[in-house]
Amino acid sequence: MSKSQFSAEGFTPTDNPMKTGIRGLCPRCQMGHLFSGFLKLAPRCEVCGLDYSFADPADGPAFFAMTIAAVPALGFGVWFQMTFGLPLWVHLFTTLPLTILSCMALLRPLKGWLVCSQYFHKAEEGSIDFDWHAKASRRQQPGGDAAPRT
Repeated sequence: MSKSQFSAEGFTPTDNPMKTGIRGLCPRCQMGHLFSGFLKLAPRCEVCGLDYSFADPADGPAFFAMTIAAVPALGFGVWFQMTFGLPLWVHLFTTLPLTILSCMALLRPLKGWLVCSQYFHKAEEGSIDFDWHAKASRRQQPGGDAAPRT
């Protein structure tokens, strides 16, 4: 990632990625839209031009949405079953849609939050620091430096 990708260039970047992301706004200018569809990220901000190619929330939004929605949905399903003693097929029309709608309602805000958090924390793909590993292996060899030099 280039350094200029995270620079403000006359805009005030967000200091609260959760608030900005839940609202679906650009993390750099907080005016442009983050999404071009329900869950599809826009290629770039229409106001400040921030390229959103740095963003990769992967399965994070789905994991959080399922985790958050599962406990209340399970509680509702158990209460519904124990209170009314209905056949299990009734849950296909009650508990299952409740679970799916709850997850769908959470996906977009959670994805926005994770993308804005990646921008805020300047997250990027991990890499191996070969120089550090080479120095560390030399220190561990017999006759190598016992303490790192500064």
